[in-house]
Amino acid sequence: MTGSPQHPMSDAPSSTGGKGAEADESLRFSVAHLDRSVRPQDDFYTFAAGGWIARNPVPPDRSSWSSFQALAEANLRRLHALLVEAAAARADPSAVREPVRQVGEFFTSIMDQATVEMRGLEPLRGELARLAPGEWPARLPQLLGHWHNLGIGAAFSAYVDIDRQDSSRYAPYLEQGGLSLPDREYYLAEGFAEIRRSFLRHLERNLVLLGVDPDQARSVSPAVLDLETELARASRSRTALRDELKNYHRRSLEELERDYPALRWREYLSARGSGTPDYVVLGQPEFYERLDHLVRDVAPETWMVYLRWHLLRAAAPWLSAAFGAENFDFYHRILQGQPEPEPRWKRATELIDSCLGEALGQLYVERHFPPEARRRMEALVADLRAVFRDRLSRVPWMSPGTREKALAKFDRFRVKIGHPERFRDYASIRIDPTDLWGNVARARAFEVARRWGRMGQAVDRTEWEMTPPQVNAYFHPSLNEIVFPAGILQPPFFDVDRDDAVNYGAIGAVIGHEITHGYDDQGRKYDAEGNLKDWWQPADQAEFDARAQRSVRQYGRFEALPGAHVNGELTLGENIADLGGVSIALEAFQRRRGNSVDADPPIDGFTPKQRFFLSYAQLWRGAYREPALRLRLTIDPHSPVRFRAIGPLSNLEEFHRAFEVRPGDPLWTAPEDRVDIW
Repeated sequence: MTGSPQHPMSDAPSSTGGKGAEADESLRFSVAHLDRSVRPQDDFYTFAAGGWIARNPVPPDRSSWSSFQALAEANLRRLHALLVEAAAARADPSAVREPVRQVGEFFTSIMDQATVEMRGLEPLRGELARLAPGEWPARLPQLLGHWHNLGIGAAFSAYVDIDRQDSSRYAPYLEQGGLSLPDREYYLAEGFAEIRRSFLRHLERNLVLLGVDPDQARSVSPAVLDLETELARASRSRTALRDELKNYHRRSLEELERDYPALRWREYLSARGSGTPDYVVLGQPEFYERLDHLVRDVAPETWMVYLRWHLLRAAAPWLSAAFGAENFDFYHRILQGQPEPEPRWKRATELIDSCLGEALGQLYVERHFPPEARRRMEALVADLRAVFRDRLSRVPWMSPGTREKALAKFDRFRVKIGHPERFRDYASIRIDPTDLWGNVARARAFEVARRWGRMGQAVDRTEWEMTPPQVNAYFHPSLNEIVFPAGILQPPFFDVDRDDAVNYGAIGAVIGHEITHGYDDQGRKYDAEGNLKDWWQPADQAEFDARAQRSVRQYGRFEALPGAHVNGELTLGENIADLGGVSIALEAFQRRRGNSVDADPPIDGFTPKQRFFLSYAQLWRGAYREPALRLRLTIDPHSPVRFRAIGPLSNLEEFHRAFEVRPGDPLWTAPEDRVDIW
């Protein structure tokens, strides 16, 4: 997540889905989801989840489908019902609460397609007027500052977040950015050449929709692609970006102006509405060196087309149907293989969750989150915490000096469950039921200003980075906390009607996953105060890295598509967390059941430990369309769902015993080849 050093649990969209709300039983753990035609020793993923996958193909308005998305779909329908109620409640303004009025009027503006069509390009006229010819490059800092204030990405990324080396305050960050395609590889790798050709056609068609002559659109579009290709060449790979120490460079404003003068930093900051910061954190100096040359060397006309395009790219889904259709065709059909767009009500609900998330989330919590769910989660978290603390105390490869600091960090660990104690106030945002793009722009500007205005201030540790309905969880290294929104605390993750084996295999593994992120290859570099610093003894670092490299090699052997393997470096942190999560949850489950775990009678023909592993594997049931899977292999720090299921289990002796996996079986992993970190 840009500007937020988090580690979300899921690689799936948090509030999207593509199927009608199915019966709750379909979401829950069930042996009906199994495919018994497959031996578990041969293909445990298909054995555990193949029945569900066969009955739940990827729907036409999605590029992938999973248990995360199936639950998110159910939540989406609950949110939609709340929005319909809120829109109806506007009929009596004197009786409606402010959060209800705001989300209701926003929803009305999205669903009023006739007004959106009638207005056409009118919502963008004011912004497009800013791109009239003028002195160049003197105008660029003001234009970029204004664009960034509206949340429109162009040229580079600038945001304010917790200082990774001083977790007590917020700092401004400057990082690489400015690309339209998902990753630098889409500009540079031969395998994406056809995508680049499609992007050029997409850009041309959008310029024509803006009123540019077709011949001119065809002539200027390649220059925009060339400009973005230069930005891509100067950008670091996603694997290189994972090393946060190597992407942290403090610079004074004077140093910025000296090293990158064409960007005129004081004017840019003035346009952002801020004073002079004590320092900025520069992520990738070589990117800004190249950008500085591009500002001076690339023709002003190209920059103007580039900026016009990025404005349109941000607004297109919320303009008239022609713009929306063109946006869907490239960013969803071509890039992800999605055959059909989502219905408008789904897109409306997702948009409001992203723009007024805590207002809508407040209504969701009042209706759908019982206090008992939080109490049950607190007990589960306590069990998992006890296990991991004991492991830190006894892990044999860690020296006493590093162990002492690791335990001090863990003892300051914090947990948030359900929702914020105080919901955000959006009253200052003007919501107009006849002005869709205006509502989007004002809501995004509100959030950008709220975050940017914190520069240099003390950190607010009560804030959440996900909205309550989201089906996800995260670890925040600077705050040293794990967070579980209300949306994930229901089947298939957390089910009050299922046995302990199922719940520890599901939500227990999620809890363990987030705890382990504090000690994965990046999380371990943050100390007890949440500061990015080197606190490990050299020998312990070397041992950790050696164990982590075994994971890199193991996952690098997983072939997701013919010739396309998992990137073990890119996915390392999530793979470590998956392994730690299921291993810690298993021990917590065994402790909870005591000596009875192996004596407990089978349920549905499976022992408690077998049900634990089946529950874990069923969390990851799902499938991708091929373009979506190829995209995820390129940009996603999570492994594809199949490998999130079988990768961790293949390293556990308890799993081998539970399902009698023996040498010669496809799922067998020799003890000396198993990854064991925590």
